[in-house]
Amino acid sequence: MTPKKEFPALKSSLHPRNPHRGRYDFPALIASCPDLAPFVAPNAYGDESVDFADPAAVKMLNRALLSHFYGIKEWGLPEGYLCPPIPGRADYIHTMADLLASSNKGVIPRGAAVQVLDVGVGANAIYPMLGKVAYGWQFVGCDIDDLALDNAYEIFERNEVLKDGLICRYQANAENIFEEMIKPADLFEFTLCNPPFHSSAADAAGGTRRKLRSLGTGHAKGKGKGLPPPVLNFGGQSSELWCEGGEMRFVRSMISQSRPFRQQCLWFSTLVSKQDNLPLVYQALERIGAVQVKTLDMAQGNKISRVVAWSYFTEAEQKVWAKSRWRG
Repeated sequence: MTPKKEFPALKSSLHPRNPHRGRYDFPALIASCPDLAPFVAPNAYGDESVDFADPAAVKMLNRALLSHFYGIKEWGLPEGYLCPPIPGRADYIHTMADLLASSNKGVIPRGAAVQVLDVGVGANAIYPMLGKVAYGWQFVGCDIDDLALDNAYEIFERNEVLKDGLICRYQANAENIFEEMIKPADLFEFTLCNPPFHSSAADAAGGTRRKLRSLGTGHAKGKGKGLPPPVLNFGGQSSELWCEGGEMRFVRSMISQSRPFRQQCLWFSTLVSKQDNLPLVYQALERIGAVQVKTLDMAQGNKISRVVAWSYFTEAEQKVWAKSRWRG
């Protein structure tokens, strides 16, 4: 008989305000989203779960989480687009809220006065959804994929809790990150980005096979040339998963392109998944003349990631920004 594995009651590594710190309450999730029920079954340890190697199950779990915790009832994705794991995405939002609070006497600024630019918003629109519901922030989402932008816009239109929370901007030049996306009159409290992780399609496929092996699924079996691409449990278009040069090239380009907009953004930020990339990130920030650099660690289970944030404002200037925009 297989012994039942004991799980902690809380995912203690998640942010204290993250509503996903507890184990998934599947009866409650099914009550919020009955379509989840066929995907829930006992796992090898006898606990209710879903098959995280099954894209349909992952998408339905996301629908249930968004419905139950955020009141977002209408959410969907075009076939093959990235379906993000919500707990980790929520941590990014709450981590940035803390960073803003550090310039505001520890008080998190809320409401439409807080403007955020999401670089690569994607069809899922996950960061704007979470930030709008949790804090009432307003978002501009940019992307090089017009179908993704159409879907993100429709999500906000179909859900009353999200109404008027997102402006979508199409980036026609994939080499540009902020050009044309930050208009002359714009002021943003911060930018955020989950950059493409892999350096090629083959690298992305290999990463997926490793992930599936860690989940204990047979989907990842097989070796050698001619191996068919694995089924992506979280989906993803090529622009969402990889770019030439991978994460490091994208982040360094973002850093270099941030300086012309240094007076229009209080903080620029990006996820940096590979710890080995951090020294090069710091070097690039030093060269560009960033005044403040913060590395904000996040952990989800065994996975460690971090947000690197940089500002061209001194601490005193940040407090002036906060006083002028978040009060009164």
